[in-house]
Formats: sequence, structure tokens, C-alpha cells
Amino acid sequence: MSRPVLRRTLLAFALATVAVGSLAQKTGKPQPAAPVPVWPTRPLKIMVGFPGGSTPDLVARTIAEPLSRALGQPVIVENHPGAGGNIAADLVVKSTDNHTIGVMINGNMTIARMLNPATPFDPLRDLAPISLIGTAPLLLTAPANAPGNTAQEFFLAARNAGSKWSYGTPGVGTVAHIGMELLKTKAGIDPVHVPYPGNPQVITAMISGQIQLALLPPALAAQQIRAGKLKAIGVTSSARSSLVPEYPSLDEGGVRGFQLEIWTAAAGPASMPGPIVAKLSQLISEIARTPQVRQKLFQQGWQVAGTSAEGLANRIKSDTSLLGGVIRMRGIKAE
Repeated sequence: MSRPVLRRTLLAFALATVAVGSLAQKTGKPQPAAPVPVWPTRPLKIMVGFPGGSTPDLVARTIAEPLSRALGQPVIVENHPGAGGNIAADLVVKSTDNHTIGVMINGNMTIARMLNPATPFDPLRDLAPISLIGTAPLLLTAPANAPGNTAQEFFLAARNAGSKWSYGTPGVGTVAHIGMELLKTKAGIDPVHVPYPGNPQVITAMISGQIQLALLPPALAAQQIRAGKLKAIGVTSSARSSLVPEYPSLDEGGVRGFQLEIWTAAAGPASMPGPIVAKLSQLISEIARTPQVRQKLFQQGWQVAGTSAEGLANRIKSDTSLLGGVIRMRGIKAE
């Protein structure tokens, strides 16, 4: 091609480009975006870091069936217990098939790396938030014969007891552990931490008088309280919880500004394409808020949230700041 012809060709192309851009501006109609690939093309896997029958497992199985109907593909729940749920979370992070997500607890999505630098993933960098499914406060519980008829009287006795009292948790670095360390600062008490394998052992120890207080899931503690074996001091939400409305909040009991919740949420790997994350976020949030699923989650001990991906991202940010501050202040490290 001669140079004059080449120049005329390039000029024509440039003018055509300008004309198309000018037309788009005048009409306000953007150029068509590239088509989004068809998804899903095979079964979706939900990784759960706890055994069958655990709370996260029940949540995953509750949303699996309606999610399968919405996607037109099977949804398979896989249990990979261990490391406080971090084994399953790591499997999600490392997945590259765009058909793997996880149902996780807040510890997996916020403070995992803070508690243990050897954690093989960074939740803030390596996970894509999808939807906050459900939240629940914890319930500060004591033996049935604990001193005081009100929260104020109980905390006065606790302050006087100092380190002679002890509290139980289902392990170092759990939200119950970090929350109690925060409560110690807020309420001016100083009980000693005693970790147990799980909450059932914490309850047994409290009933027998080996420990004097614990933060427990309301659904788990309420049956023992109603049986007269334990005493409720207050819930850790800012106000009374719909899960156990008969019990006051700790804020009502004089511990001002104390708020702490456990939660469960869906997340994918950070590499998951945005359109897929958006689709899953919309479906899971809608499913969680349907009357049937809402009722099932409530029975499992959850107040339904069903947020957007952005809502979960904001919650991750705020909880990482709150819990991370306690971890640094108290020097907490996972075992």
C-alpha cells in the first residue's frame, strides 16, 4: 500500500471512530458490553469448615436446596472441619473453577490471619464477600446460684472477685474469648480464661461451678436457663434480641456501648468474576429473606440479615477493626 493511500485509510478510520463516539454521546447509548458467559455450567460446591450438624453446616444446607432450584444446577455441601473453619476457607480461596463458595463464620472472614500469622490466606485480600446470611448476639451466662439479682449486682460481685473467678470458651481466639476480653475492659472485671473443646463442655463446667461465667449462643444457653441450671445476665446486642427477647441487653445492665455478634456468611475466592459474585449475592440474600428459610434460620438461632456483597464487606471491615483491636490489646494468639 502506498503512503498516500495508507494516510487516507488511517484518516478515514479516525473519522469513523470520532463519529461513533460522538453518536454515543448524543444518544446516550453506550456500546454493547461483551456478553457474560453462561454460569453455572456444573454443580456448585459449598465448603463448610465444621462437622455435619454444626450451625454453619445447617445454614449451608438450608440455603442449598432453594439455591439449586434458582441456579438450575445441584448445590453440594462439603464438610472440611478443622482449624476453626480455616481449612474449608483455604479450599475456597484456592479454588479456580468459579463453582466453589463457602459458608463461614466471622472469625474466618476477619481475624484469622491476626490470630495466627501462619494462616495460609488473608481473609481481607483473598475472599470475595457474597452475603451476610445471619447474625446472633451472645448471652452472658452464669451458674444458677451466681450472686446478684440484677446485672449490676452480678458485675459488682465479679469486680470484687477479681481473678478468683474464671470464664469458659470453646477455644482461644474464638469470638466468645475475644468478646469476654472486651467485656473485661468495659465492665472492669478480671476473670481468668479457661478454654474447653466446645460449648457443651463450657456449659457442663458452669453448671458444676468450675467456672463462673461464659458468653454462649442464645439458643444453646436458653434451654439450660429455662431448666433452672444457669442464669442469664444479658445479651451482647445493643438492644434485646428477637431470639431471646425475655433477656435484657448488657447495655441495659450498665455496660454501656458493649455490642458483639457472631455471624455466618457466604464468600467466594477473590478471583471469582464480579458478575458471578453479584448473581450469587442477589440469590442468596433473597433466599435468606423468604419466609420459609427465614423461619428455619431463626430456629437455628439466627436473625436473618440477607445483605448485599457490599453490606457484608462493610461488616467485615467494622468487625476486623473491633476484634482486631482487642487481639492487639490483649496479645491473643490462636493455639
